[in-house]
Amino acid sequence: MPLVPKSVTDPTFLNAALEGLELQKQRIEEQIAYVRSLLGKSGGRATTRKNSAAAGDIAGLVAAPATKTRKKRVLSPAARKRIAEAQKKRWAEFRKEK
Repeated sequence: MPLVPKSVTDPTFLNAALEGLELQKQRIEEQIAYVRSLLGKSGGRATTRKNSAAAGDIAGLVAAPATKTRKKRVLSPAARKRIAEAQKKRWAEFRKEK
């Protein structure tokens, strides 16, 4: 049996630890309620039992990965040229200051 310091088994210490854990639990429950209310207001995906946290599990609160990806933005050759010229101009001014 491992040696446990006497202060760890002290009832006062254990009561304080329990009180702190209960406060943490209360804060977490408040945060869960807040997130649930946000899901309800925004018409989120928590409409089915599978996606909701009604049964008490937090799996319903985890966001599903995005299925849609944004299209890649494409610059025209003229825009690339303008950007390159502006960058060259900035670097030239930077080098002059040195």
